[in-house]
Amino acid sequence: MLEVHAANEKLILPKSIITIGAFDGVHRGHQKVIRETVRESAIEGVQSVVYTFDPPPRAYFQDAHILTSVKEKIQRFKKLGVDYVVIAPFDESYTKRSPESFINELKRLNPKSIRVGEDFRFGKSREGDVDLLKKYFLVQPIHTVCCTKGTRISSTRIRELILEGDIQQTEPLLGW
Repeated sequence: MLEVHAANEKLILPKSIITIGAFDGVHRGHQKVIRETVRESAIEGVQSVVYTFDPPPRAYFQDAHILTSVKEKIQRFKKLGVDYVVIAPFDESYTKRSPESFINELKRLNPKSIRVGEDFRFGKSREGDVDLLKKYFLVQPIHTVCCTKGTRISSTRIRELILEGDIQQTEPLLGW
């Protein structure tokens, strides 16, 4: 049964496998990463956690079109078998958090491993990065997921296709 928590609820777990990201669109690339997280958590006998943001950082900073509402994302995470979803309210106060504050929040989830994109940044002025996370946790960088044509699957690409009116090409990328 999926449990949803706000980041400020201070959820504590005995052990977990976490993936962190905006997951806007919950496209095929996201689905692969989330399935791997769920699979690893089942093998390890721990909880799977998706840590995400509402709104997605790109929407907050660049006014990018949001592909999926937080409610839709939660439904898709549930279908993928996730145990917990932590939703961080991405607002002005969140952008001012120190990297250490974010790390301390993750420590409460006791991650055996964390999956993030290779370019993942966090904390005020994007001061935190994958190397900083690796000082505290086992981090598994997520490698680019490509479609059959070899092009990277990304929310940005899907947004661009939608703006171009090419909905037909977005459907295989989204996979829903």
